[in-house]
Amino acid sequence: MERSSLIMFEEEFRRTVGILDKLLRDANAKVVFLVDKDGQLIASSGDTGDIDTTSLASLTAGNIAATGGIARLLGEKEFSILFHEGEKDNIHISVVANRVILVVIFDRRSSIGLVRLRVKKASEELGNIIQRVIDRNAKEVLKEKPLFSEITDEDIEKLFR
Repeated sequence: MERSSLIMFEEEFRRTVGILDKLLRDANAKVVFLVDKDGQLIASSGDTGDIDTTSLASLTAGNIAATGGIARLLGEKEFSILFHEGEKDNIHISVVANRVILVVIFDRRSSIGLVRLRVKKASEELGNIIQRVIDRNAKEVLKEKPLFSEITDEDIEKLFR
């Protein structure tokens, strides 16, 4: 299935960042990221100073893709929620609207139960925004004129004379 890149407009971007900020607070997380399935960072909230966000976004998308392969081998469509537990930090990864990946990094100040609860609510809100972006992108594409639409056959003939 081919996905086209989404163009996020300022209004939707601001709302997305607001949701990530709220999730960060409500889940008592350290960092929250929103990544597209191609590995591009869309938005983040929290202290990202010590994190290579480009690598994290790319590796997260790769993780989802690899896990998708495992899911298909087992007859599943995909595993939409992943959890990795570390010594200091934990990562909760979930697919939102089958289009983007929500990553929550948290430590012992929070719990997987709290994170899952808060992610569920945030995912619904983000899913609505992503759908709005998809719809808005489709409308914009319909408005676009084809590339070189102003060039006529006569212009081409003049060019090659």
